[in-house]
Amino acid sequence: MSPAAVTVTTLPSRQPDLKAAKDHHVGSPPTSFVNPWPSYRSLDLGAAFKTRFGTHPEKNFVPVPEGPNGTRSDQLVKVRKPDWGIDKKDRLRSTWIGHASFLVETPAAANAERGVRVLFDPVFAERTSPVGFLGPKRYTPTPCSVTDLPDVDVVCISHNHYDHLDIQTVQELHRMRKENIHFFVPLNDKAWFVRNVCPENQVTELDWWDSSSVQIPDIATVTLTCTPSQHGSSRTGWDRDRSLWASWTLETDTHKLFFAGDTAYQAVSTPSPCPIFEQIGEVFGGFDLAMLPIGLFKPQSFMGGVHAAPEQSHLIHNEIKSKLSIGMHYGTVRGGISGQFEDVTEPPRRWREAAEKEGMWCGGGIEGGGKPVDVGKEGVGLCDVGETVAV
Repeated sequence: MSPAAVTVTTLPSRQPDLKAAKDHHVGSPPTSFVNPWPSYRSLDLGAAFKTRFGTHPEKNFVPVPEGPNGTRSDQLVKVRKPDWGIDKKDRLRSTWIGHASFLVETPAAANAERGVRVLFDPVFAERTSPVGFLGPKRYTPTPCSVTDLPDVDVVCISHNHYDHLDIQTVQELHRMRKENIHFFVPLNDKAWFVRNVCPENQVTELDWWDSSSVQIPDIATVTLTCTPSQHGSSRTGWDRDRSLWASWTLETDTHKLFFAGDTAYQAVSTPSPCPIFEQIGEVFGGFDLAMLPIGLFKPQSFMGGVHAAPEQSHLIHNEIKSKLSIGMHYGTVRGGISGQFEDVTEPPRRWREAAEKEGMWCGGGIEGGGKPVDVGKEGVGLCDVGETVAV
């Protein structure tokens, strides 16, 4: 086994409530996990089938818009060739690859040619499915290929659903970077990576609130923390919730970033919102930049326990104390259920409309009128696929 070039050091837990530290565990050691809050309501597989294929009062299938002669519609998110913000090396930069995939680069130190590069939930597959001929298909292309990415140091996975963990992508990343890349995953995902992707010394699995110091030689050292989310996991019909789901925080000496992964805020008819976002805001003291999900949320009567609506992600933005939050998890692929209910143009429009009501709209993306997000203003915005937001 070759020595890994990335040095990972365990740091003290950031857990704010020791009494609740294992409330999400089933078994010891855990064999599965739960969402331990009143804001969650379980998704029954029978109800899922009925929602997808039965009659439902909210069902309203709207095809993905097309332009003239089958061209890409102007109503869809724009796709541009990434420049990775190479002229902004002194800033924290985040480039949207599509859906929930972002390449983040930390500010370069004075004596370093670049910052630390962290890739969140990289998915380059045409379908978010266990097979290449069936399942939700990408309607927005990636802005580049995996091989076009600049050298990646760290990959963070929020959970193992196919629209967040693509086996071919992570295998290709390891093939390209060999011992110079390290994977961070939630509990019970490490064994999958060792079987399919990389040696054991190149993958670290963490529980909620676990922190690690990550040193990249001649570049910098950053801190990664696995933080809670309200969601679930599975890759087959028999492994539901056997591995953990999570959000992630990235800290440098000068900046803090929050990546929500996939999360809900509060299921319909539950008594209270999920408390984790206020906890995250208190523990980390706020963030310079956050990536928050705004799509694949309909019908809320069913999806509300695992996916946040745009208006709910505004509340998440406030509770984590983010200065600027960029909407994600939309505009790229339709969900197996939400695709029957959700017009693909609805999430960014509702994200903008809710922000305008609160005076929080920073512009950008498909709802930005051709102008980039205003990073000098605090609030929420959007960006194009392939665009870099630098703060």
